[in-house]
Amino acid sequence: MSDHEIVEFLKKHLQAIRDNDVQTYHETTAEDLTLYEWWVTPHRIDGRPFHEFMMKANAERGAVFGAEGRGNDAVRFDLSNLHIQRYGDTAIASFTLLISAVAPEGVKVVSHNESRVMVKLNGAWKVVHVHKSPAWQAPHIPV
Repeated sequence: MSDHEIVEFLKKHLQAIRDNDVQTYHETTAEDLTLYEWWVTPHRIDGRPFHEFMMKANAERGAVFGAEGRGNDAVRFDLSNLHIQRYGDTAIASFTLLISAVAPEGVKVVSHNESRVMVKLNGAWKVVHVHKSPAWQAPHIPV
């Protein structure tokens, strides 16, 4: 898989989360997925159920990740400073995720840094690990 193909796979994976598309999310993630989502909990999250629950709840409310109640066209993702590292059947993508959303007062942009590890399993690429961190200078010691 070329870097371009990895980027397209990554966009498909992120789009599935944005669109609450659980089927495509399953197609693009390993069952033993691990995540660090700094704004949710300071601890590792294991498996898919965390995102499945979030996506199903958002779909029932008609919400799109980042643009609750405003529809698919009201939010976009951009991968800033994207860097791909390849090691055989393993690829690591590191980037700053920019989430732009339409709000009543105008467009609001939030960001965080991410690394996503992808491995080719049984001929298909899967995200196996995600690590997110603040894109601002967070205190080293909790306040």
